[in-house]
Amino acid sequence: MPDMTTTTSTTGMPEPHPLDVPEPEQTEGYYIDQPNRKQTVLAMVAAALGGGVLTLVAWFTLNLTSLPAFSTSMVTKGLATAGTLVVLVAVALVVIFWLFDEHSANQRYDSALGKLRAVVRPKGKDAPDEGGVDKPVGLTRPRWRVILTYLVCYLSPAGLVVTTTAIPLASTKLYLDGIQVDQGFRTQFLTRMTDTWALADMNYMDIPTFYPGAWFWFGGRMANLLGLEGWEVYQPWALVSMAAAACVLVPVWQRISGSLVVATAIALFSTCLVLTMTADEPYAAIIALGVPVATVLARRAVLGDLFAAVGMVIYLAISASTYTLFTGVIALSVVAIAAVFAATSERSWLPLLRMAGIGIASVLLALIFWGPFLLEVLSGAELSGGSATHFLPQEGTEIPVPFLSPSAIGVLCLLGLIFLIIRAVDPDLRAMGVGLVIFYVWAMASMVATLAGSTLLGFRLDTIIALQLGTAGVLALADIRLVGVERLYPDRITPQVSRYITLVMVILLIFSGLKYAQDIPYKNQDEIDQAYTDTDGNGERGDRRTPDAGSYYAEINQHITSFGYQPNQTVVLTDEINFLAYNPYHGFQAFTSHYANPLGEFDRRNAALENWAEDSWDRLSDPTDFLQAMESSPWEIPDVFILRGSLEEPEKGLNYHIAEDIYPNNPNVRYQRLNFSLEPFTGPDSVWDLTQIGPFVVVTNEG
Repeated sequence: MPDMTTTTSTTGMPEPHPLDVPEPEQTEGYYIDQPNRKQTVLAMVAAALGGGVLTLVAWFTLNLTSLPAFSTSMVTKGLATAGTLVVLVAVALVVIFWLFDEHSANQRYDSALGKLRAVVRPKGKDAPDEGGVDKPVGLTRPRWRVILTYLVCYLSPAGLVVTTTAIPLASTKLYLDGIQVDQGFRTQFLTRMTDTWALADMNYMDIPTFYPGAWFWFGGRMANLLGLEGWEVYQPWALVSMAAAACVLVPVWQRISGSLVVATAIALFSTCLVLTMTADEPYAAIIALGVPVATVLARRAVLGDLFAAVGMVIYLAISASTYTLFTGVIALSVVAIAAVFAATSERSWLPLLRMAGIGIASVLLALIFWGPFLLEVLSGAELSGGSATHFLPQEGTEIPVPFLSPSAIGVLCLLGLIFLIIRAVDPDLRAMGVGLVIFYVWAMASMVATLAGSTLLGFRLDTIIALQLGTAGVLALADIRLVGVERLYPDRITPQVSRYITLVMVILLIFSGLKYAQDIPYKNQDEIDQAYTDTDGNGERGDRRTPDAGSYYAEINQHITSFGYQPNQTVVLTDEINFLAYNPYHGFQAFTSHYANPLGEFDRRNAALENWAEDSWDRLSDPTDFLQAMESSPWEIPDVFILRGSLEEPEKGLNYHIAEDIYPNNPNVRYQRLNFSLEPFTGPDSVWDLTQIGPFVVVTNEG
């Protein structure tokens, strides 16, 4: 008779009937912890909400403290390291007990399918026939510990986001890299999406966005919910969204691998890696986290797994609406995977047809965010001036080889590379290998594409290449433990020794992870320092030192609105990108062509500005002529000019800078100073008010 003790699954719920859960495909035979489809979906939702809420609560709590600036004190550094240690030790403890439970139950796997040796078949009218699915027995755990283990494992990635990134940023309202260059544009977009529910361009008035807006749109909704300004929500939204995405990895990889422990290890590794390599671009980090999963699901989807196909459609749609570069790489990987398995496994066209179906469905979903822009283009709108792919830094000229890095991640990536090669017979690992090849092909093609006057931004693939290799490395370590040293020395390795081996492996991995994770704030030191030294939207610096000219932005905003202008209905000409990032005014011109909407005609606006500035000293010095020249342009003219200059020195004029794309040179942007005469704004019949505010002259149309 079997033990009458209630046997629970690793989700803490009764084991489903064997007939309810078809035997899944696996990279290796873990199976003990694998949730069914319904449990997987519910777990993903719970992990995302739990991780997001935990991070948001932590962020609010940290905002109530008065920690010293990360750049000027070791206190915050110490707290970050201590927090990271607590998270990893908590994971280690629950994982050790989890694995010891399996040892105590004498759960053993065979070498090929990894099925449990001890099985039971239910008896009675509900019993399956001889071809039914075997069910593991002998594994019992206290329900409270099952729940605790799941909470710790599912939320541990969020814990790392808090300890390695939120704590170092606790005393500043800005996110990594402050408001510098790219962060200025991202902050401007968040400010726009906070101000409107429409998918409007971050800068130009009455134009739909060209830049993928999903992450920014949801960030705007979070700002509305919390009552924050757009610029102010950047930090919490970046932390919350990355934490939620990282936590979702645990149930997803648990479904794929069948092991809660392996899933947790992959999620923690992935979280640490993206926080090191691409945390300053949070929406890219979110999509990157799912790339290794996508290469595995792609294989299953094109071979007919409907659950995997639905997952791929949703992931590709989210990716296309968030970060199109990775979408292109992943889509090409799906094509390659479908072709490989159509030629080798299926020997039919079905995988390619399924691939086409996945592509069509994901495109239709992505139209939710891309639709407005595409409709504008199809209506015949002019396109010019965009140059998003005109960028080739030094890292874009080198092939990434993370497996040669002298670090724990380097060792893990090397192990992953070896594993992908020697275990290529495994379908899932073969799919991951095909994806890795495509990533490298894309990186190389990006270098060659420079001959055509553009790039494929291949340097941004460093992250997903390292993720792919590192994930394979975690699977390799799990496979080594699955096979077990006892297979090599069956007469010498007793169950007790086997438990010691497991304990040592977990401890070594945890401390290796600690060494890497505690260094994340130091690797992001420059970006964190910038967040403290830049002036925020309140005119303050996180390190409490004297702010720059940004401290005048609030006064400028009050001055403009005193004339009756509403920021979201007002066009401003200024090269103070930070002013537009902190306030929802529309810019007459984008700061660079690389983030400019092609519908905005960046190059033509530059030409018009050059003419206006040059002619303002002679031909257009009369206020009426100057205003008519601007009104003859095809765009909404500026209501306000915010330019640097002094009303006490009118002969020096007012200065504005335009950006020129000079790719393939590096740097790829050159700034040219334009000098406007004050005469068109001060002469007889002028409709302009001129006010000096700090180093700025604010020219406001009173008409």
